[in-house]
Amino acid sequence: MGGRVLPGTPIAVDFWSVRRAGGARLFFLSHMHADHTAGLSSTWRRPLYCSPLTARLLHHRLQVPRCWIRPLEVGQSHALGEEVTVTLLDANHCPGAVMFLFEGAFGTILYTGDFRYAGAMQGEPVLRGRRIDRLYLDTTHCRPCQPLPSRSCAARQAARLIRAHPSHRVVVGVYSLGKEALLVELAVEFGTWVVVSPSRLEEMRLLEMPNVFTAEEGAGWIRAVDVAEIRRDTLVSWNTTHPTIAILPTGRPVKITHPNIFPIPYSDHSSFSELCEFVKWLKPCSVIPLVRDDMCQAYFQKYLSSDHQALPGLKIPKPVQESLQQQSKTKTQRTVCQQALFKRHSVSQGVVYESPEKHTEEPDGPRGIKVPQQNFCASAFCSKEGCTGCHVSKEKGKEEQNGEQSGVAIAAGAVRQSPVADEHVPSGFAELYLLVPLNVLKQNSSQKFDRVVEGFLRRGEAS
Repeated sequence: MGGRVLPGTPIAVDFWSVRRAGGARLFFLSHMHADHTAGLSSTWRRPLYCSPLTARLLHHRLQVPRCWIRPLEVGQSHALGEEVTVTLLDANHCPGAVMFLFEGAFGTILYTGDFRYAGAMQGEPVLRGRRIDRLYLDTTHCRPCQPLPSRSCAARQAARLIRAHPSHRVVVGVYSLGKEALLVELAVEFGTWVVVSPSRLEEMRLLEMPNVFTAEEGAGWIRAVDVAEIRRDTLVSWNTTHPTIAILPTGRPVKITHPNIFPIPYSDHSSFSELCEFVKWLKPCSVIPLVRDDMCQAYFQKYLSSDHQALPGLKIPKPVQESLQQQSKTKTQRTVCQQALFKRHSVSQGVVYESPEKHTEEPDGPRGIKVPQQNFCASAFCSKEGCTGCHVSKEKGKEEQNGEQSGVAIAAGAVRQSPVADEHVPSGFAELYLLVPLNVLKQNSSQKFDRVVEGFLRRGEAS
C-alpha cells in the first residue's frame, strides 16, 4: 500500500515525492513499514507529522533530521495553521501506527492507513456521531471468501501448535516491525525468552516493549527471525542440529516449501467482516480503497450515508471563511470575463491569447502575440520603441501582417479543435497559463492581468 495526496487539500499521507505532490505542503507518516516510507530518507527537508513512537523509529532507522520531525500526541486534536485540524488515533496495526482525522474547509476526512478494526474504536469521542465526508480505507483483506480470525484466536492457535511439538525449537518469521504483541504473548505463555538480533533488540527497547527479548543465543527456545529466512533450505539446516518448526503469522496465502512450516492466520489488517462492521458504524459519505480493488466500493455502498449537508460540528476558522467568500466573488467575475473571451474564438488551434495594447493601436491587424523567450522588460505590456523585451516590435508586426495567421498557439501539447465548453473555462488566465516569465509575474499579479483583460473586452464591445 503506497501513500496518497488527498485531492482538494494541502495534505499528503505516506507520500514522499515532493515533485509529484502538487500543492501538498503538510506531510504525514502513518507508521514505519517500508511500503509507507519509500522515498523518505535523511535528505528530507520539510516538516513531517507522525506519532511520538514513529518519530523515534524514523530518526533511528532513516536518520531523518529531528528538526523536521513533528511528533503529535495520539488522541488529541492539533491545529496546523488556520487550514487543517488533525487528530491522531491508534490504528491497532503495529507500534506507532495511527489513523488521521482531518478537518477543514474541505470537510472531514478519515485516513485509516494500515489498521486492524477493533470494537473499542467505536468509543473514540472524535468519531462518535461524526459525519465523515471521505473515508480512505485499508482494504488489504477486502475479500469475503477469505475470513480471518481475531488476533487473540490466531495467537491461541500458535500456542496449540507449539504444544503439539514439545521437543521442537520454534522460529517465528516476522517483518522488521509488527507482531511484537504475538511474541510477547508466546513468551509469557511458555515462560521463555524470545531471542532476536541485536538490532531488533535495540528497537524493542526504543519501543519500550516488555522485557522478554534477548540477543543471547540459546537463552530461549523461541526465536524471531526475518520472514525471508523462513524457507526450505533454512528449515533443513535448522533441523540438522535440532528439531525445529517455523511459524508464519500472516493473513495472506503462502506457499509451503517444507512440512515444518506452519502459517498462522495472524494479521495486523482488518478482515472483511471487520471492514463491513466499521463502515456500517461510521456511515461515511464515500469510501476510497487504499488497496486498489474494483469490487471494494460495491461491498460498502449499502452502508454509506446519503446525507450531504454541511457538518454542524465543523468549525471553519473565520479567516478561512472570509477567504472562501472572496475567492467565490473573484471566480464569478473571472468567469463572465473568460466566457466572453472564449466566445470570440469558438474554434481555436491551441490556446490563443490577445494583446490588449495591440488591439487598441491596430484594430484591423492581427491580434495574436508571441511570447519572446528572453529580455522581457519590467512591464508585461510595454510597447516602447527599442525595448527588446516588448511583446510586439514594429518589424515583427509587419511580418505578422504579411504572413502569419491571427493568434499564436502557446499550448504544451496538441489541443483538440473544438469549442470550449463553459464548464471547462479556466479559473484564472495568468494562474493557468504562464504568459510572461517568472520575474514579471512577481511584479504583475494574476488579478491585475484579469483586470486588464476585462477592460480590454469592454473597450472592444464599445467599439
